[in-house]
Amino acid sequence: MDPVSPAPAPVPASDAVSLDVSGLAYAYPDGHQALFGVDLTIGRGERVALLGPNGAGKTTLVLHLNGILTAGAGHVSVGGLPVATAHLAEIRRRVGIVFQDPDDQLFMPTVREDVAFGPANAGLRGPELDARVREVLERVGMADAADRAPHHLSFGQRRRVAVATVLAMRPEILVLDEPSSNLDPAARRELAEILRGLDVTVLMVTHDLPYALELCPRSVILSDGVIAADGPTRTLLCDDALLRAHRLELPFGFDPRSVALPDA
Repeated sequence: MDPVSPAPAPVPASDAVSLDVSGLAYAYPDGHQALFGVDLTIGRGERVALLGPNGAGKTTLVLHLNGILTAGAGHVSVGGLPVATAHLAEIRRRVGIVFQDPDDQLFMPTVREDVAFGPANAGLRGPELDARVREVLERVGMADAADRAPHHLSFGQRRRVAVATVLAMRPEILVLDEPSSNLDPAARRELAEILRGLDVTVLMVTHDLPYALELCPRSVILSDGVIAADGPTRTLLCDDALLRAHRLELPFGFDPRSVALPDA
């Protein structure tokens, strides 16, 4: 018998919605169907983990959020704005993606120049640009590294700078791809503290179930191109049958019932 999925999360009022995905279906050119009618609504300021095994469709879904892929059926909107060709510049400002490898998005000689790159391309100049860069570097605890070369930083520091490059665009949604990967315990904790303090909507794609529990009050399980479960993270992680059915595993000895969670 299939496990019973938790009840869907309450749908926010339309004026408080950051992300609205409705009936999203997509097949790649080789005919592989990756998504089958995905429905997902995320309210402003929510932190939501997107969980699922490899091949579930997580990356395909994320690539629809800023128009890299275009829906075969259904629609996606961000802050009420449809993801469509006519709106791509604004959509890509609103949806900031932090890649798993920070070296994929850090390419300038200094941290300051990396963080300034996006806003400068959007037309910000002079004292306003300087203030924006300073503000976001302070938010991620990297203000003292503004004049350093990114490749001289630790991996955890580079990831925080990568977050800053996205925050500099003042996005509606921050999408994080495996944010805890390759981090030592201290860097993992530092990043979690930063993410909890942000005033943006966060969608975190991760296989790290304890990190999802620590950071995201709500989780969504995507499996075989459909939403298999949507509910409080602790509730989902306590459902052994649900996790087994979708190839999700907790670390040995980890009990989500015993974890004292920080305030959301």
